[in-house]
Amino acid sequence: MPSSHASCTEVSADCPVSATTLGYYPNLGANVFFVVVYALCAIFTLGIGLWKKTWVFGVVVFAGFALETCGYIGRVLMHSNPWSDPGFKLDLVCIILAPTLICAGIYLTLKHVARTVGPDFSRITPRLYTWIFIPFDVFCLCLQGVGGGVDAAASDKTPIDAKTLKTGNDIIIAGIALQVVNLAVFGLFSLDFFIAARKHFKNPSEKVRNSAEAQIWYSRRFRVFCSAIACAYAGILIRCIYRVAEMAGGWGNAIMRNEVLFYVLEGAMVLYPAILLTIFAPGLYFPEMGSKAPLAPSPATDSENAVAPNEESKPVTPEEGMMATH
Repeated sequence: MPSSHASCTEVSADCPVSATTLGYYPNLGANVFFVVVYALCAIFTLGIGLWKKTWVFGVVVFAGFALETCGYIGRVLMHSNPWSDPGFKLDLVCIILAPTLICAGIYLTLKHVARTVGPDFSRITPRLYTWIFIPFDVFCLCLQGVGGGVDAAASDKTPIDAKTLKTGNDIIIAGIALQVVNLAVFGLFSLDFFIAARKHFKNPSEKVRNSAEAQIWYSRRFRVFCSAIACAYAGILIRCIYRVAEMAGGWGNAIMRNEVLFYVLEGAMVLYPAILLTIFAPGLYFPEMGSKAPLAPSPATDSENAVAPNEESKPVTPEEGMMATH
């Protein structure tokens, strides 16, 4: 916003709504809708996570939904006063940061799917998915947080420090762009894993067909869960690409001031993944992800534990029986 409007706190002749960063009154009905749905998703996600013992997923994704709720509360505040500083900061910080936590929940699912269906189908050890993608996501989160903090500090100055504001904006763009890269790489690993698994289970032997892994792979519940995760992933990826384009134009650019575009590419692209992750929560559709759920043994483990037919039918001599008792 121009430095002449730095002291504006409410709409007036000298402080028109067109001079705000967004340039419009955020729609009340739409934003209340987002607040209510995200709040419900947060409550149910946490509840299911605690109930089904999918602790980490439940808490991390709950935090993401809670941030989304706070962000849209900020937009509700800006409906009555587009110059609301608390409202703008809630919108800026919470809505930008929230999808990072939702992504972390998605990353967790691949680790557990790989461990359950077959670690051999993964290019890397399943536990590395969370060690690689989540820390990098946290790094992206920190970058975006720092950028938001720099922007907030620059906006508090009178007149506004335009150079510092641009620096903060560039940091946010870097954080979101790296998040897009992280998501893209994760998508490639996921695709590679599922191609390998599908090839393995496509024309299975009788032994493979009767294995615990195959029972999970062929189950309708598992397929529905994986489809929901894939759709949620696509929505978050589209949203992050939109955010890079939005922030690249600087504060108050045409994309940032397009409210309909915001609701389609930010609002809807995060809301429908939130609904999917709540309805098709791992605790309900992939219980193997729970901390108490037994993981299916890998094919290698099955072969190691299998008893050879000759050994099974071999009679035990009296001498061997006596040795076994001592």
